[in-house]
Amino acid sequence: MPYEFYLVLHLLGVFMIVGSLSAMSVHVMGGGNRNYPARKLVGAVHGAGLLFVLVAGFGLLARLGLVQGMPTWVIVKLVIWLILGGIPALIYRKAKFAKLFWLCTFLFAGAAAYLGVYKPF
Repeated sequence: MPYEFYLVLHLLGVFMIVGSLSAMSVHVMGGGNRNYPARKLVGAVHGAGLLFVLVAGFGLLARLGLVQGMPTWVIVKLVIWLILGGIPALIYRKAKFAKLFWLCTFLFAGAAAYLGVYKPF
């Protein structure tokens, strides 16, 4: 597959993750709990987004020729991926911090974008 295909798939996954975490956060900030009709759909979008980001990210690494050994910026992006994967549990368990988790979602996505574009280390 071409580099551009993996890049578009990677970005689609990021949009899905940020969108689903935003939906969860706004729902909880509005007084909602973890039992609501769209919960499975939002969770599925979040999981599919995580999968797209992971698969396409490794596809991008292969296209860049970074198959042997991972640079530090890739490891940091994997840690961000793990954090974004765990945020839904935090949103529902710590509802009073939902707004903070929502804002952190944007910060983590921005940090991951910075690492992917500039590859600083």
